[in-house]
Amino acid sequence: MYERNTDQLILPDEFFLPFSGRLNPDNRWVVLANLIPWSKSEKEYIKSLGDVTQENRAFSVRLALGALIIQERLM
Repeated sequence: MYERNTDQLILPDEFFLPFSGRLNPDNRWVVLANLIPWSKSEKEYIKSLGDVTQENRAFSVRLALGALIIQERLM
């Protein structure tokens, strides 16, 4: 099962950090996140899941793809 979340895309300048902190726009992960076409990626991700109303709950595309990217970049 996949639940589409329209609020999952948070831009770096909208991300809340305690004590009025901000994400650094030059951070390599922030730059990479801005390069990825998330809505297009989500459409392809949903297609790969098959019947999205059945079985276990699927992770969001940002979590699934982001984890794979981090794993590849750090190994």
